[in-house]
Amino acid sequence: MNKREIAEIKRRFKKESCTFTKMAGCYVNSQKAKVTCFRNTFLNLDDDEFYKYLEIANKALSGKPGNNLIELPFPLEAEEEGGAQALLMELRKTRLEDDDVLNRFYDRVIESYDKPENYLILLFHDAYDIPVKTKDNIALDDSEEVYEYIICAICPVDLSKPGLGYQEETNRIGAVPRNWVVGATESAFTFPCFTDRSTDLHAVMCYTKDAKLPHTELWEQVLGCKAVYTATQKKAAFNNIVTESLGDPEDDDVIDTVLDVQSNLNTYVEQQKEILEKDEPIRLAKEDLTPILENSGIEEPAVKAIAEKYDSFFEEDFPTADEVIDTKALKDNDLRIEKNELQEQVVELNQKLRDAGLDDKSKDDHRIVVKVPEDKEEEVTATFVDGRRCLVIPLDGDEETTVNGHKKSL
Repeated sequence: MNKREIAEIKRRFKKESCTFTKMAGCYVNSQKAKVTCFRNTFLNLDDDEFYKYLEIANKALSGKPGNNLIELPFPLEAEEEGGAQALLMELRKTRLEDDDVLNRFYDRVIESYDKPENYLILLFHDAYDIPVKTKDNIALDDSEEVYEYIICAICPVDLSKPGLGYQEETNRIGAVPRNWVVGATESAFTFPCFTDRSTDLHAVMCYTKDAKLPHTELWEQVLGCKAVYTATQKKAAFNNIVTESLGDPEDDDVIDTVLDVQSNLNTYVEQQKEILEKDEPIRLAKEDLTPILENSGIEEPAVKAIAEKYDSFFEEDFPTADEVIDTKALKDNDLRIEKNELQEQVVELNQKLRDAGLDDKSKDDHRIVVKVPEDKEEEVTATFVDGRRCLVIPLDGDEETTVNGHKKSL
């Protein structure tokens, strides 16, 4: 699913266009026990509940593709009879109206999902009558296919924070009872995918709130798919491989080299964009990485070590160059360049001052010292004249002051 296809589905998650048929859920406690299960006709919900549940469903298709949103293909064994995909097909076929199918799904999630706290499993069913679009992307009323899909969202349930509030019965301010509150969607998936504006039963779109530590056990044990790295994980792994191969990560030289790598990597991306087709991914293979490292001033033994670790970690399923570019590092590199340029300018200016005989020593020798009469010291003020801060010393016409040891009269 690309951004446009995701957006087309998400546009339906509004009050006036939502067509969810059913919603079902199961509240699980920290002992992995089912506290309660429920099923509702979605469009019959009160507005307060309607919008809250709609927000949860909307989150399941939010975030950046490749990072918070990961499309996973089903391996062949998952699509075989009795495979993980079969249960998803049953949920979709029964439209969340079969309690036996629902409970089998809840049990699979509870058995696999690694979360010691309370959480809520929510399921939504929808059927989208896909409008035909012209070559100019204009939607027609006619339809050739119905995209029927389910969304599963898993949300944490935590106790609200203790606080004070108004107690109407006793007309006083007192402690407010703490309640179990459903939080933002933590993990989710949409099955099947909506690919090329059509049903794709061979893939599932997964959402993770935490791109650093996604619940991959949901992907592998519940969905039967092979887990992959998010863009955040790929970037962190790449930076760790480079940094650890260079030495102490706190060393200034190592930090500078890492910034050089990121800068050269960004240059490589810009060059490739001029060669490749628009939106074509720029895969960073092992052989592409080597010259980037060499151009960053890394010696051959370290280049070889980094390339080998890179190849071993990603197992030839290399990331795109955009996925390992660290935008923060690029900003730090710009600041470093600016700082170095300013330092060079300071050195150049100091040299010019010395050449002109106006270095620090000469400035001390040419200081102007003004001796203010004692009876006028308290009247001395400061002001700006022609943009420069000056001292104002009030003197009578027949008074004298001393400048650089010489008496001057007004």
